[in-house]
Amino acid sequence: MEKVKKVFIIEAQRIFRREKHGMDFVALELIRQLQKLDLYNQYIIAVGPGDDVCLRETKNFKIEVLDSSNYLIWEQLLLPNLVKKYNPDLLHCTSNTAPLSVNCPVVLTLHDVIFMEGKLGNGASLYQRLGRIYRRFVVPRILNKVSSIITVSQYEQDNIVSRYPYLKNKVKVVYNGVGEEFIPVKVSKVINKEGLERNSYWLFLGNTDPKKNLDNTLLAFAQYLNKSQSKRNLLLVDISKTTLVSLLDKLNIKCIEPYLIIKSYISHDQLPDWYSYAFGSLYTSLRESFGLPLLESMACDTVVIGSNTSAIPEIAGESIVYVDPVNPNSISEAMLSLEKSPSLMMEKIQLGRDRRALYSWSKTGEGTLSIYNELLKSNSKSH
Repeated sequence: MEKVKKVFIIEAQRIFRREKHGMDFVALELIRQLQKLDLYNQYIIAVGPGDDVCLRETKNFKIEVLDSSNYLIWEQLLLPNLVKKYNPDLLHCTSNTAPLSVNCPVVLTLHDVIFMEGKLGNGASLYQRLGRIYRRFVVPRILNKVSSIITVSQYEQDNIVSRYPYLKNKVKVVYNGVGEEFIPVKVSKVINKEGLERNSYWLFLGNTDPKKNLDNTLLAFAQYLNKSQSKRNLLLVDISKTTLVSLLDKLNIKCIEPYLIIKSYISHDQLPDWYSYAFGSLYTSLRESFGLPLLESMACDTVVIGSNTSAIPEIAGESIVYVDPVNPNSISEAMLSLEKSPSLMMEKIQLGRDRRALYSWSKTGEGTLSIYNELLKSNSKSH
């Protein structure tokens, strides 16, 4: 008897937008792996409008563009209508939220529950505040309806179950991966055009989200400049000059401005260049559920100075230099220690290579497909 083909809808709303961020890349890489792993079942990929068409249809993967830039309308109206159209065996929502009402089993990737934890902080933008309000309303209402929850670290699994004990048997860990495009770049035309030399800057891929800890990182950089013989620059990404100048005034460290390089956005294809040319990466977040930049840095042979909190130690192991993220002195001393100790640098680079090898998007795809199959099996038994 021939195996019955199943129909899966995967929500990947933002993968076609030009300026993608972490969750968008996780969804994109997952789908690309499923295209390789499952040549039998039918997949409908639900995306929003955008001009970066980074995913191609294959024989059993169809792309449906739901034409609205309004997140609420897209998720709560257009996506449920698509579910009615295809009547899938499951819907996988990949970015923390899902429709409040659909008539099929739902797999939810819950990257974290940071949005449920305390206040967002004064540095949050209006976009960040509205996003948190939406998630705080939707997520508690869908958690008891979803069939299975995927999260990205043991730390976050514990965090979710601690907050929502009734989800204990539903939450499973599937680690993110790191793309094969992240390799050391020997000569970069991109960065040479910028007039920057290799090892001339520290890289901070943070933003104004309070969890990224920009204030303490800038204070640490000011302390570093006071003591360093090299006085390397600090490259900041995803922050406007106006916001930065205001923050430097508030922190009373305007003197560091000449040493700051600002990039509003670095495209994914250029990231390996920027990692490779950096002397080191600063990943000084207060709270992370995984941390893609950890693995991306390691894959480019770039040492990471990272926080000793949340999921960062779980993902990075012994391969990075740990700091207390709320102590600027701890961060600056770590920066100075790497400058003074080439042997420490080489040790961490080798450990990073070994650690990075533990993670791959193929494993992410295999783990996710296993959860799909497990869910379908349990549903068939219950019927």
